[in-house]
Amino acid sequence: MLCSVRKLAITSLITSSVILSAQQTFAQKFSSSEKKEFKKREDSLKTFAYNIVFAPETDQRFRADSNFVRMLVRALRLRNSFNYSFDSLQTISRLYSPDSAFRIFTWQLKKDEYTYFHRGAIQMRTNDGSLKLIALHDVADFSDKLLDSVRTPKNWVGVIYYRIVLKTFNDKKYYTLLGYDDFSTASTKKWMEVMTFNENGDPVFGGPYISFKEDSLKKPVQLRFNIEYKKEAATTFNYDPDLDMILFDDLVSETNEPTHKETYIPDGDFQAFKWEKGQWVHVNKVFDFKLKDGEFPREKTILNDEGKPDEQKLLEQSLKNQKKQDSTNAPKKSGGN
Repeated sequence: MLCSVRKLAITSLITSSVILSAQQTFAQKFSSSEKKEFKKREDSLKTFAYNIVFAPETDQRFRADSNFVRMLVRALRLRNSFNYSFDSLQTISRLYSPDSAFRIFTWQLKKDEYTYFHRGAIQMRTNDGSLKLIALHDVADFSDKLLDSVRTPKNWVGVIYYRIVLKTFNDKKYYTLLGYDDFSTASTKKWMEVMTFNENGDPVFGGPYISFKEDSLKKPVQLRFNIEYKKEAATTFNYDPDLDMILFDDLVSETNEPTHKETYIPDGDFQAFKWEKGQWVHVNKVFDFKLKDGEFPREKTILNDEGKPDEQKLLEQSLKNQKKQDSTNAPKKSGGN
């Protein structure tokens, strides 16, 4: 039952993020014959995309994945495929960059209850509508330095991406990727890393972009960042356009076992990263940073991964702020009689 709920949650996350991305894409007119051909290819892909996630047996999922990859590449070879959204592939994340320079396909392939592989590819937008496709090879299970290594498509840290945030500094573009990893039977990870393109136009994942310079306890710059938490816990880790920050839950161990990430749940506070001079700088207390004592957060400032207001977290934060205000306004006791 839990496995089915998890699959449905992943599908919902992908669908919501793709809808958000689709709002950023540009309109494209296809001829009736082009539309018919794309729709035909999409219909063929849809069954394989579904079976990658929902087929009951491992060999069925792997066979569906193999067929899907071959058919997807054939479909993308059609002229101007970049502009076709493949909306019905709801188990496959398809995110356009905010400037429509590229899109990223990512999805998850389950081997067993303990092992997940991630697949991915970047399709670049080309002037003549031809295909430029960059395959991403997940090696996360074979590397123990995921947080402190700059990577290429050949040694990608595989995740399902649900958000791309575009920032600039000194006329260079920085694409921050937020992603989901169904990490283990007990815990889940969400990732944040910056992707850039080098002088050859090749993607580079990670770099010295995650700073903790404003923290009281100084930490070195990280090349990417993640959170890990209890499988059943609902967490926020997303870009908030109103705050212009990447907002995420403050996590604590519900069993007071800080070394056991599978026990981590949200405690009602929020941390964040703000973009400053080419780095994401850590903000330890979001509402101390943004709000005055006792001021309630605006409705749009706490969002879930679907970009919608998280009513439960709004309530929790409001109650917390109210308690703080009541404590501040309470009369002080005199020293004696």
